[in-house]
Amino acid sequence: MNIFVAGHKGMVGSSILRALKKRGYKNIITKNKKDLNLLDQNQTYKFLKKNKVSSIYIASAKVGGIMANINYPAEFLYENSMIALNLVHNAWKLGIKKILFLGSSCIYPVKKSILNEEDLLTGKVEPTNEAYAISKILGLKLCESYSNQYFKKNGTDFRALMPCNLFGPGDRFDEKNGHVIASLILKFKKAKKNNLNEVIVWGSGMPKREFMYVDDLADAAIKVMNLSKKKFDTTTGMHSNFLNVGYGKHYSILTIAKIIKNAIGYKGNIKFDKSYPDGVYQKLMNSKKINKIGWKPKHDFKKYLKKIAQNAYQNKKIN
Repeated sequence: MNIFVAGHKGMVGSSILRALKKRGYKNIITKNKKDLNLLDQNQTYKFLKKNKVSSIYIASAKVGGIMANINYPAEFLYENSMIALNLVHNAWKLGIKKILFLGSSCIYPVKKSILNEEDLLTGKVEPTNEAYAISKILGLKLCESYSNQYFKKNGTDFRALMPCNLFGPGDRFDEKNGHVIASLILKFKKAKKNNLNEVIVWGSGMPKREFMYVDDLADAAIKVMNLSKKKFDTTTGMHSNFLNVGYGKHYSILTIAKIIKNAIGYKGNIKFDKSYPDGVYQKLMNSKKINKIGWKPKHDFKKYLKKIAQNAYQNKKIN
């Protein structure tokens, strides 16, 4: 049983890799991006066949914050779609039975404040990350379609998780293209080191976001991958193959900025630039289904946000 963690250098993939090793898994296969181009169907097929892969965690993705999604929609749509297409289809061709695909809460309609699995495809997604959302819906539906069509024939069992926003070790610290928490940490870090009077935060600060420490997602991923088919189907419902994974609480961007500011010890002011888009006002996952199988987040949001911010400021490795 050879387990391939696709995207093991990223925040999610590296967390899954750590979690598998912690649980004693020895048969884990990884490959650097420069040595395996998942956008190449033939190369992907040869790699999976040569390494006799039996299950795949698909954590490989082109990711970024709101401005990256606005500026590079073509790359977000093409690259993420091709990763899903090549891994899912080639896995099926080679008789690989198990896949866990990692999606995103952005797949849901923009007008929904509480995000239920049943809300998928009932309305328009947020325009600022539409391309990324479409690619993730594609990946989810690929897994669902192959499983529904081929499980009875050859045991194809491809599953998916839709997590809320994530933070933790391995995040991309980039003011313009990174996720919101990593971007804010970097801004406050630079402001304190350079004795700046204020930190400018994009948007109004009023939108609320649900964040979860990435290691909680890794725990959920391994738990769901190892559920019996009967238990998984009972939990998700007829013909559905995915579950929400959320923290259960959300916080305004203003609150998050203040937590980071205090953790780093920055004494200046926070100024919001309303010329930048806010995105969806509120996104809170309904995670009741995955809670029923015994999974709940273990890492306190505020505690670990402070830890991440402090370690980043001190240039410490975050575990």
